[in-house]
Amino acid sequence: MLPDLSEYNWVIPDFVWELSEHIDLEKLAKALPEMEEIAKLLPDLDKIGENFSFLKSILSSGLSLGSEVKGASGLHLLLETSGEPPLNATDAAAAAAAAQDSSDKQYKKGLLGELIVIQQQIQRHEEEVRQAAAANSARPPPPPEPAPSPPPNPSLSPPQQKRKSSDKERLDQLQEELLRTQLKYQRMLERLEKENKELRKVVLQKDDKGIHQRKVKKSLIDMYSEVLDILSDYDSNYNTQDHLPRVVVVGDQSAGKTSVLEMIAQARIFPRGSGEMMTRSPVKVTLSEGPHHVAMFKDSGREFDLSKEDDLAALRREIELRMRKSVKEGQTVSPETISLSVKGPGIQRMVLVDLPGVISTVTAGMAADTKETIFSISKAYMQNPNAIILCIQDGSVDAERSIVTDLVSQMDPQGKRTIFVLTKVDLAEKNLASPSRIQQIVEGKLFPMKALGYFAVVTGKGSSGESIDSIKDYEEEFFQNSRLLRDGMLKAHQVTTKNLSLAVSDCFWKMVRESVEQQADVFKASRFNLETEWKNNYPRLRELDRNELFEKAKNEILDEVISLSQVTPKHWEAILQKKLWERVSTHVIENIYLPAAQTMNSGTFNTTVDIKLKQWTDKQLPHKALEVAWETLQEEFARFMAEYKGKDQDDIFDKLKEAVKDESIKRHKWNERAMDSLRVIQHNALEDRSITDKPQWDAAIQFMEETLQARLNDTESVIGDMVGPDWKQRWMNWTNRTPEQHIRNETKTELERLLKLHEDHTAYLANDEVTTVRKNLEGRGVEVDPVLIKDTWHQLYRRHFLQKALSHCNLCKRGFYYYQRHFVDSELECNDVVLFWRIQRMLGITANTLRQQLTNTEVRRLEKNVKEVLEDFGEDTEKKTHLITGRRVQLAEDLKKVREIQEKLEAFIEALHKEK
Repeated sequence: MLPDLSEYNWVIPDFVWELSEHIDLEKLAKALPEMEEIAKLLPDLDKIGENFSFLKSILSSGLSLGSEVKGASGLHLLLETSGEPPLNATDAAAAAAAAQDSSDKQYKKGLLGELIVIQQQIQRHEEEVRQAAAANSARPPPPPEPAPSPPPNPSLSPPQQKRKSSDKERLDQLQEELLRTQLKYQRMLERLEKENKELRKVVLQKDDKGIHQRKVKKSLIDMYSEVLDILSDYDSNYNTQDHLPRVVVVGDQSAGKTSVLEMIAQARIFPRGSGEMMTRSPVKVTLSEGPHHVAMFKDSGREFDLSKEDDLAALRREIELRMRKSVKEGQTVSPETISLSVKGPGIQRMVLVDLPGVISTVTAGMAADTKETIFSISKAYMQNPNAIILCIQDGSVDAERSIVTDLVSQMDPQGKRTIFVLTKVDLAEKNLASPSRIQQIVEGKLFPMKALGYFAVVTGKGSSGESIDSIKDYEEEFFQNSRLLRDGMLKAHQVTTKNLSLAVSDCFWKMVRESVEQQADVFKASRFNLETEWKNNYPRLRELDRNELFEKAKNEILDEVISLSQVTPKHWEAILQKKLWERVSTHVIENIYLPAAQTMNSGTFNTTVDIKLKQWTDKQLPHKALEVAWETLQEEFARFMAEYKGKDQDDIFDKLKEAVKDESIKRHKWNERAMDSLRVIQHNALEDRSITDKPQWDAAIQFMEETLQARLNDTESVIGDMVGPDWKQRWMNWTNRTPEQHIRNETKTELERLLKLHEDHTAYLANDEVTTVRKNLEGRGVEVDPVLIKDTWHQLYRRHFLQKALSHCNLCKRGFYYYQRHFVDSELECNDVVLFWRIQRMLGITANTLRQQLTNTEVRRLEKNVKEVLEDFGEDTEKKTHLITGRRVQLAEDLKKVREIQEKLEAFIEALHKEK
């Protein structure tokens, strides 16, 4: 580490302080001497202090120190003069060049050469001063003309002259020692400048490649603020409470809390309104000293320049926006903390939390529980035993109307960590008939509450357009002219926001030093408890927090999506053809095949089939095909995810994967532009009646036979449910028919007789036939409804038709020869086989077309949707918390947080000890 040179900036050029902006000082430190060597180069400040005291004591003896030489290097040199004008570096260098041309040649231009030239000029000038002093001591000084420095008195005694001579020698010795020290410094700085030039080249090269990352050393208060930010998000199940100090700013609404905080921060950073509640959520403000007056939110990289009014207005708008976003619907205030850091010259280092103002009455437009919510938020912050309570009281209103003082007294009855601030003292002095009442307040005699200190401040005249500087001037002017100070009612250290900020900062750091190590021990114990629980419950698992688990699940899901592209075309076409037939088979059988089969000749059969196929293709078939393809893609995606789950997959991802799958499918829009071309392909396939060879004929026969047999089995099952168990099932299972099943069975028996007599009966019963069946059943004592008769007939006729169709299918197995001759001179007609061939071929061609669309387009689009969903889920913390949950996840999260808190606390404590 480099030494802290900030205390010696009077001899350090400006460029040294700019090094950290361009180079890594840790790397540069390796090029410098060891600490012991550098320490030898540093001046002995105690000795120099003593010497400066001596110089001050002898200034009246005839010499004055006050001129400065400042060269191009930025180095300041303290010179001794005899009333002559100040000598600057350029003049000294020119004079040295005129006197010693030969000596100039041996020094190159640069920092060291300039310093040597200046040193030579200084020595020559000092010699001239000594000669002039000796000459002046030999003659009396001219009285009318004042000399810049009083000449020596010739009437001095020899001891006095001897003492004067020794003083002069000591002065010379001091000057030479100071110059030598500065020369040593300059040598070190020259090395730094040389290293700086070389490292700048390296830095620029890295910047060109985009790999430069600047290391910024965090300040002590920034380190502490980071710990508080982490703690604000930490919810432990081990009762590890956040007892780290911060300054809690509480007060009644419109008491001037925000104005006091702005005066401490030296900027009008908060939104304001006339009597309206503006602070709707806690605002944590980390104050620290810095070269520029800027503000920044913890979750944003934007810096607001507080010296510019536009940036101030933007900052106020952003704070107001964040407050309103944090407030849930139906609420007025929110416990969610907004974290802000403010840096600037002269700002006292501390962490303050501005809380919503305490109210006594809920007004129109506020939620009913606003008052209780504000009390709850305030108590939550104040019950921290190490929190410093900054209690703000409006001095312009009656003290008896204050609510916050009672609340503070409950939280800190002894007043060991409370600082009381009376605002608007100017109005109080003007309005109060007895100014001694203000004295009672600031002495703690009026309120029952106790406090460490009492302060009186003025935070402006009430105008939102006032600047901080004008408020400071007004405050100082008021107290200078106020009778409160003049009559001794207030002490000087009790007034102005400047004194207040100093006192609050001192209390804050005192509390930090007293409590931070104890809090670090508490988190150390909490970490041990959490690690013990993990070892006992999850000994073979790595400690992955929610974000790490999400990344792991993300990779698994993307692997599963990629697996879709590995599905073979044969598999795609097989499942597509099967699912498509399952979807359209009922329509084909019920609306195309059965109606056409009722016709009397092959011509009518083919005409009916062609018309119905055309209507089906134009209206329904393409839509059904796309629905099947989309469902197939979803099912295959789900199947791959389920299969991957079996490969030692962590079940903690199940909820996330299901959500990703559902959201991806929801976002996926099937490309329907191919529907028109699919319709043409299907229409052409159904128009083709040509069966080219015997294997195709046999395939059509098999397809038809399997379809009819499946339908026959379904019909038999329906009839069985209608009539109930037969005698064998009743005997074996001890079951009986219901009364309705008994009626159905009797109706079935009667209808079977009718169908046996008329095997070529049509699909529908005539009304007289229904009446005949009904009367026959009534003759046997069975009352039956005509609707039940027709319903039973439909199933019986369906079974009868399918049985006949299967018999016909067996006959057509040898009909390919007759088909080639167009069934000329043959009683066998197999047009139904041709129909099933056309359907089968259409299914195959459709499956092939859909498979191409799936593999070429839809799978890639689905993969893109999955990636987008995962990206969206990754940015949504609430959704990740909802989808990746469980004790294991929470334990890993707690472990990560506690370790981070403990490590940052330890780093802070180490830096705190170094600062001591």
